[in-house]
Amino acid sequence: MIQLHDIHKSFGELEVLKGVSLQVSRGEVVAIVGASGAGKTTLLQIMGTLSRPDRGSLIIDGCNPLTLGDKSLSQFRNARIGFVFQFHHLLPEFTAFENVCIPGLIGRRQRAEVERHAAELLEMMGLSHRRDHKPKQLSGGEQQRVAIARALINSPKVLLADEPSGNLDTRNKEEIHRLFFELRDKLGQTTVIVTHDEGLAAMADRRIVMSDGLIL
Repeated sequence: MIQLHDIHKSFGELEVLKGVSLQVSRGEVVAIVGASGAGKTTLLQIMGTLSRPDRGSLIIDGCNPLTLGDKSLSQFRNARIGFVFQFHHLLPEFTAFENVCIPGLIGRRQRAEVERHAAELLEMMGLSHRRDHKPKQLSGGEQQRVAIARALINSPKVLLADEPSGNLDTRNKEEIHRLFFELRDKLGQTTVIVTHDEGLAAMADRRIVMSDGLIL
């Protein structure tokens, strides 16, 4: 599903990635761990086409997104990649249901189809009874589950998560961790998670350790 080969990335004089190669299989849950500054988030951003490498190749589901122009790349990202961040980034003026629908509507899908799928996802997240609540009315764990539903609304090929439980208490953290593996089992979802949580990393199909811009 994901193939990276010899990825290099520098910011000014600082070389953050020093030739990273990695393959992620369809339906696999991979955790990337390592100390702060190891290059984990930079690698995830390149996988998500939010940042371009200085050199190296990236293939996602058979497509090379590095050859796409800005408009086509945005469409590719919206359709094929879902993002979950440490902070949920829900839009405060919209309900949970509306937040989940937004990427589908941006993708110009039929409203009825998007709304049906959003309702199904919120039910999967155990949030059907909270669909009309705005983010400030939801707990941290509920907000993160809404964010995961939003990431899944376009049935992405790849789900990328950056410290998805880093801002949660123990109970909510455990619920979010279990959810990623339920998504694998129910949807066959390919997922890459950057985390400092060794408990989550131990649950993954593979644990990748990064240090100083390289995979150990």
